[in-house]
Amino acid sequence: MNKTKLNLPPELGKILKYWRLIVTILILGVISLSSIFQISTEEVGVITRFGKYVRQVEPGLNFKIPLVEDVYKVPVERQQKLEFGFRTTKAGMDSQYGKLSSKEDESLMLTGDLNLAEVQWVVQYRIDDAYKYLFKVRNPQSTLRIVSEAATRQIVGDRTVNEVLTVGRTEIASELEKLIQQISREYSMGIKIEQVVLQDVNPPEPVKAAFNAVNEAQQEKETLINQAKSEYNKVIPKAKGQAEETIQQAKGYAAERVNNAEGEATRFSALYNEFIKAPEVTKKRIYLETMSSVIPNIGNVVITDQKGSNVLPLLQMQMNKKTEINEN
Repeated sequence: MNKTKLNLPPELGKILKYWRLIVTILILGVISLSSIFQISTEEVGVITRFGKYVRQVEPGLNFKIPLVEDVYKVPVERQQKLEFGFRTTKAGMDSQYGKLSSKEDESLMLTGDLNLAEVQWVVQYRIDDAYKYLFKVRNPQSTLRIVSEAATRQIVGDRTVNEVLTVGRTEIASELEKLIQQISREYSMGIKIEQVVLQDVNPPEPVKAAFNAVNEAQQEKETLINQAKSEYNKVIPKAKGQAEETIQQAKGYAAERVNNAEGEATRFSALYNEFIKAPEVTKKRIYLETMSSVIPNIGNVVITDQKGSNVLPLLQMQMNKKTEINEN
């Protein structure tokens, strides 16, 4: 077979030659651009070749084989969250939240004492293993939502309604964080749970008024108990102080009496010892001391003989002497 050569005008040949060059340059440019990609600071890039994982690249400019390799950007440094029982309708300084419809019952929980509580919570997490996040679990975010809801129902189901609504919220959030992290690790989801926050916990709307009334009664009870304890703390310590003061006074008085008695006993023992040494001298000294203290207090003393014949003149003289002294 003879090949027929197409004869083109020289000008047309030059134009075709330029077009081929332009098309080639465009193709090479497109291929070059598709081989260069940018990874931001909060991401890592996961490279797959024909769908198979081959490597992981860090933030910055990176290269891949065009048409052969694909890149998945995973935000490993970004904190993400899942909301349960409500949704954020507007984020920012004045965030707005919307409650789910009654048909969506993810926040309605059955407690351990067979009561209902409406629990709204937030799970904050971060991707810590991009490979596991992409290839170990299908739709990991949806799986995490299911795991979080199941874990919450389990933990709330082990508590009474009062614990869920009041004192047990912090403990529930802590246990919930640990349980979700454990299940995520068992599923190889590549997710690290950073915090679980119980956003709002309320009784269901039909019984909310009754529950609030009971709660107010309990608060009033606590207020009265605290007031009684306050009065108790005012009166009892004062009474105890007065009782202690009386006891100390009694002890002081007893110590004084004992010391005085011991002193008198010691003095008597010393006198007795001296008396034993010289009885006559001691008797005479005691007699003289006694008389010196007694005689000045008995007034005039009249000493007569046994017949007493001269008593009246002496008495008259004493009476006259007293009269003269009084007149002077």
